[in-house]
Amino acid sequence: MAHPSTKIIPPLTDELDIVIPTIRNLDFLEQWRPFFEHYHLIIVQDGDPTKKIRVPDGFDYELYNRNDVNKILGPKASCISFKDSACRCFGFLVSKKKYIFTIDDDCFVAKDPTGKEINALAQHITNLLTPSTPDFFNTLYDPYRDGADFVRGYPFSLREGVPTAISHGLWLNIPDYDAPTQLVKPRERNTSSNRYVDAVMTIPKRTLFPMCGMNLGFNRELIGPAMYFGLMGDGQPIGRYDDMWAGWCCKVICDHLGLGVKTGLPYLWHSKASNPFVNLKKEYKGIYWQEDIIPFFQAVVLPKECTTVQKCYIELSKQVKEKLGPMDNYFETLADAMVTWIEAWDEINAQPKAGSQPTTPPLKKEKSEEPKPK
Repeated sequence: MAHPSTKIIPPLTDELDIVIPTIRNLDFLEQWRPFFEHYHLIIVQDGDPTKKIRVPDGFDYELYNRNDVNKILGPKASCISFKDSACRCFGFLVSKKKYIFTIDDDCFVAKDPTGKEINALAQHITNLLTPSTPDFFNTLYDPYRDGADFVRGYPFSLREGVPTAISHGLWLNIPDYDAPTQLVKPRERNTSSNRYVDAVMTIPKRTLFPMCGMNLGFNRELIGPAMYFGLMGDGQPIGRYDDMWAGWCCKVICDHLGLGVKTGLPYLWHSKASNPFVNLKKEYKGIYWQEDIIPFFQAVVLPKECTTVQKCYIELSKQVKEKLGPMDNYFETLADAMVTWIEAWDEINAQPKAGSQPTTPPLKKEKSEEPKPK
């Protein structure tokens, strides 16, 4: 038993960054303080770069606005979306940590059916540090969880599993619906009493899923270069498909490279319902296009020469341009942005040789004041 004066430090504090896209003051962090205060935050400010964003005292963070993005990436800044939460992937780009947890600023700490607060970050870490089983489904879900194991008939040759690249969490209260579903179910809510499922499972190989970016963890070293949230928002014909695009790309690459994706726990509390009419304006082309996009990803075959995430992603960009480009010029632009993203990733993440100067300006780090005792 720990001595009362001993401060327990949570896991991976030196190996994980929390990435938050925002256009407003980050007061929501107060509720997350017990779970986030030991971790480094990367905040990507969207919209007007002259607006001052307030971060609660006591957090260690970097804050980037659009001017910083342009300064650091130069012409390659064109691949980072503007006026859309897809800007969060800039945080993935500049992080130097092995793991990333990203969360939206309208998400709060949820409670399980017993009333206990859920430490979402801790559950993501557990998911990422345990193997996945994409090649054979275990009917008790995650066999690496305490109190579970592999069921009778599960091949022993597959019980070692594969490294987990992505941990996809869920949400309570406001469902993550598209605009048409929002319109027909405006009052529907998920509560811990009627929707909470106490389970984590591996998404099977060759199965796609709609990835939500509001509650997401991933191993940056394993899948980071593919975690590109596309071209969305200002100047683009589509929005609200950024995280799903990244999820489809990541899943086919994970399947090709033998990596796993988990979904289920942890839950968080999604507090704000976005306007369905505004969402419909952003989504309508995506709703139409996805009937061709999904079959495209289902049919993607990556050649065996694609042995890294970067090689896979460049090959995927070529297939996007060839197969989806004829549907709309947007996909040709997106395919070019995918290449630019990889170029930026390799440039920002290149290890400088001894004695050489870094290729990008130093990162802007800040430390807010320690919280005043109440």
